Amino acid sequence: MTMSTFASLLETWEKNAQKNAGKVAREVSLYETDDLKVRALATMYSLPVEEITASLLHQAIIELEEKMPYVAGDKVIRVEEGSDIYEDVGPMARYLDIQATLRR
Repeated sequence: MTMSTFASLLETWEKNAQKNAGKVAREVSLYETDDLKVRALATMYSLPVEEITASLLHQAIIELEEKMPYVAGDKVIRVEEGSDIYEDVGPMARYLDIQATLRR
């Protein structure tokens, strides 16, 4: 192996270590049809079923968060470029509050 091969190997290991550093093991129940699809993806990409499941769930959460609506409350929390910005009283605000509570 050349030095560039070792460098590439070390880089791959480092990326995998960083990617896996924040993972927590969870047991999940899937519908049979979804389990079949996850196993098919795992086979297709030569990845563990757990990695496919974690990646899909991670992406689903990101997209769900993007869809949570902003609901303006009555309280002005700041002014930007002359416009009042109102406190968010919608589901995203509650979701973020719950996350903060769970982190403690």
